[in-house]
Amino acid sequence: MKIVIDTMGGDHAPKAHVAGAMAAVRSFKDVEILLVGNEPEIRKHLTKSKNISVLHTDEKIEDDDTPTRAVRRKRNASMVLSVQEVREGRADACISSGNTGALMTAGLLHVGRITGIERPALAPMLPTVDGEGFLLLDVGANVDAKASHLLQNAYMGSTYMEMVKKVNRPRIGLINVGTEDGKGNELSKEAFDLLSEAPLHFIGNVEARDLLNGVCDVAVCDGFSGNLVLKSIEGTAGTLFTLLKQELTSSFTNKLAAGLLRSSFINIKEKMSYSHYGGAGLFGLKAPVIKAHGSSDHTAVYHAIRQARQMVNEKVTDVISKEANKQEE
Repeated sequence: MKIVIDTMGGDHAPKAHVAGAMAAVRSFKDVEILLVGNEPEIRKHLTKSKNISVLHTDEKIEDDDTPTRAVRRKRNASMVLSVQEVREGRADACISSGNTGALMTAGLLHVGRITGIERPALAPMLPTVDGEGFLLLDVGANVDAKASHLLQNAYMGSTYMEMVKKVNRPRIGLINVGTEDGKGNELSKEAFDLLSEAPLHFIGNVEARDLLNGVCDVAVCDGFSGNLVLKSIEGTAGTLFTLLKQELTSSFTNKLAAGLLRSSFINIKEKMSYSHYGGAGLFGLKAPVIKAHGSSDHTAVYHAIRQARQMVNEKVTDVISKEANKQEE
């Protein structure tokens, strides 16, 4: 299979993308990677080119560009060319750590939406204390959602967890302000009723404070709420590690204790890091399109490639499409 990577988006472009790609082709012998971006810059970091090719462009969609306008006007931008490779059938999946709105727009315009899916959803895997992680969707692709959108998110999330993460009967939770039935606004109440009637393993309402404890495998909400949850988790984790570092370096005694516990702290940091969970899939498109974190390092890029490979191998988009058609009948 071929996976195309936009190397011009993100904080560590293109070095992280190139390093992640080289690591991936060493691990996955069935994968070819196309790197799209400024070829001279890419070649500076590309020391092994087996199963890796380069498509040159010097045009880029910036983080502050207006998504729709940028995608339509910057036709040779690395992100647009990457998505077009998938549309034309020359690649099976694409990855970008650039402008999220532009990637969603490019995906809709060039890859297209699965018939029966009203609105695609942006779905990252997030860490849990047991290391298994949970899928959160939507985190911003569709901020004004209907109950039917949340039901479709649940189906797509359940399919992904079954096919890619090999979770048997994934537990679906609806993010709400309380766990009792009947809680929440009208959207939550209507979505609760739809989910209760669906042939899914719906466990009811869940609270955001329980997500990292692994209360569910798939957490469903509208894009506005999901983005708040995502940013809150990221911000809290970053703040806690900062406070911990300050405390452990505040005195000689604390520094000695930190040295003894260094391996334990590294394990905790890795377990709670997004880098090992891949990127956020744009579920509902006709082919895998993955949004990697803007600050992705080579490890995060590697795992985004692993994620894309699994989605292609397990034909996740085909299964979602069949499920969507079944729901329409």
